[in-house]
Amino acid sequence: MKPHSFFMGVLLSAAFGNAGAQAMDGKAVFTKNCAACHQANGKGIPGAFPSLAGNPLVQGPAADVATVLLKGRGGMPDFSASLSDTDIAQVLTYARSSWGNKAGAVPDTEVASLRSALQAAQAGSGRLSNKH
Repeated sequence: MKPHSFFMGVLLSAAFGNAGAQAMDGKAVFTKNCAACHQANGKGIPGAFPSLAGNPLVQGPAADVATVLLKGRGGMPDFSASLSDTDIAQVLTYARSSWGNKAGAVPDTEVASLRSALQAAQAGSGRLSNKH
């Protein structure tokens, strides 16, 4: 590796730090738990699974979309018992900043507070689990 390439990599890592790691983890959680229905491109399947790309709920208040993951909605199951607060925060941050969406990150502390307020089940210990 050329020295300037290494240096640029270090600078980029420092500049993006945890945000880059969170996006990568969020993408992994999405791929494992969401992409089968909502598709890797976030466009869903018309008439069956809604698009997340450009979706006002996804880009709206974080608590609204987090509630869907914690309690379910319509035909969508809840993920409270299978995804941790960190997993939910990461996957929401990924969805809210992908496919042209421009909403802010979701902190895991906000998900934890919401989980408690909703009295939603606590997640098991399996990383990237998928009960569906």
